[in-house]
Formats: sequence, C-alpha cells, structure tokens
Amino acid sequence: MWTRFVNKFFLAMAAFLWMSGQAVAEPLRPFILGDTPPGDLKQVTETVKSKLTMQGFEIVGSYSPFANAVVICVTNNDLKTAAAKAPNGGFGAAQRVAVTDVKGKIQVSYVNPAYLGTAYGMGKLETVSTKLKTALGAAKPFGSEKGIPEENLGPGQYRYAMFMPYFKDVDVFKEHPDYKTAVETVEKNLAAGVGGTKKVYRIDIPGKQVSVFGVAIPKGDGIDKGNKDTDKEIIDIVDFGDLKHTAYLPYELMVDGNQVIALRARYRIALNFPDTKMAGEHGFTKIMTAPWGIQLALEAVAGFKREQ
Repeated sequence: MWTRFVNKFFLAMAAFLWMSGQAVAEPLRPFILGDTPPGDLKQVTETVKSKLTMQGFEIVGSYSPFANAVVICVTNNDLKTAAAKAPNGGFGAAQRVAVTDVKGKIQVSYVNPAYLGTAYGMGKLETVSTKLKTALGAAKPFGSEKGIPEENLGPGQYRYAMFMPYFKDVDVFKEHPDYKTAVETVEKNLAAGVGGTKKVYRIDIPGKQVSVFGVAIPKGDGIDKGNKDTDKEIIDIVDFGDLKHTAYLPYELMVDGNQVIALRARYRIALNFPDTKMAGEHGFTKIMTAPWGIQLALEAVAGFKREQ
C-alpha cells in the first residue's frame, strides 16, 4: 500500500511540474536588443554586416530610413524554406536588423524570429534565432512590456483590437496576366520611385512563383499628399521609447502568382508596436492617415491606377 501511495505521489508531482512548465512559457516580444560593437554608426554597421555574413546570412539590401539609422535586410535557406511552407509566408522571408544612433549611443537590434515566425505561421524559427544570437548577441527582448503569449499571436489569433485586421486579411492591389508581368511591373515602378517609394531588396522563394520586395517610403508623395506615411513620420510619433523599433522597416510587397499583395498597414504597424495606445501624444490616432498613405504608395508600385 505504501509503495502504491509513493508511486501515485510521484506521478502526481510529475504531472504538476509538467503542467507548470507549460503554463509559464515566456510571452514573445517583437524585437531583440543585440550587443553593440565599438565604433560609430558606419563602423558598427559594417561590423554587423560582416557578422551576419559569417553566420551564413545573405545581405539582400540595406538603407537609411532617416538620419542616424540603418536597416539591414538578410535572408538564408532556413527563412526561405519556412516561407515556402506557410500561406503568405513570403512576408517573413527577410530578417530585419537595425543599427540606430540614439543620442550618441549605438543600438543594434533585430526582429525576434520567434515572434515574427509565430505571427506569420512559419514556426518559431529556432535555427534563425540561434544564428542571429551568435552573430549579434541577445541582450534582451523588447517592444512590449508584458509580451504576447504564443497562443494569442498566430495568423488567426492576433489583432490589435476588434474590427482590426488579422495576418490573413491581406490587401490584393493588382492582378496581372501572369507572374512574370507582375514582377516586371513592380521592378519598373520601384525603379521609377512611384508613390515616393524606393526598392530595398527582392527575395525569390525557391520552387514558388513568389517574390517579396522590401519597400521604403522616404517621400510618401502618393496620390493624397496630405497623408503622414513616410518612414520617418511614423517612427517619429510611435517609436518614442528608449529602445528603438527601427527594424520595423521596410514594408513588404509580395508577388504571389499573378497577384501583388501586402499585409494591411494597421495589422503590421500594431504587430510591431503592440503596446501603443490608440489615443495620446504617441498614439495611433496621431498617424491615422498612415495606413491609407502606405496603401496608396504600395498599390502604385503594384501597378494599380486610381482615377484622378
């Protein structure tokens, strides 16, 4: 009888510990602060690029969205393979790394692969996380005070508020005759800078008629010039904390077959700034025109023409 009691006790304890381990999973946050190598912005940027390359990442593009900041976009086979397996996974084919000079101090940061991968249905991208940690360090995750539980972050789970879009609610800007025409149209329009845009990168997903483009909006001179939609205008309002969300940029525009699509800006902005309040000095109401302005810029690149 005593032996049976002891066995039941240990089984109960094991079950309790297992359940406890499941319950205390760390919530996910959008960004990770890396280690800062010595040097100024230019020197640190070059060091970061070198460290990324040493870990097998391909640098597909970089740009300066505003003074004292550089965003480096990279990919590798792990990212492209995961992107190919997930519906609309191409939006996560690039990893964004930022080097930002904040009042004379350099911050190196990058998008948290586990956060983005979970949100986009690509898995937690553990190998990508390991390589980025090796290359750049992982001092602390940031971007949300409490974080978002994994079970609330997936493509069909996360939205900022009621009536706001999910990951799956993409904008279909234009349908072309075929994939080749769609890609050529996007390339031509980015080269011309339509909608105040600039090409940062292009990644083709192996085995798929899918190409994702990184699009900067340095001018934002789309159809409605009253929109506050440039990279700098948005960041100046919502990125007010000590640790900067510079790696939020650039935006993605994706050719999938003959369609040109993008994530809705209201989803994408909120995903990267989940703690931002709706109202207030740094609230979303201060950038109310931004989602529409971003849409105008991206649909112009896609080849959609609005009536004047």
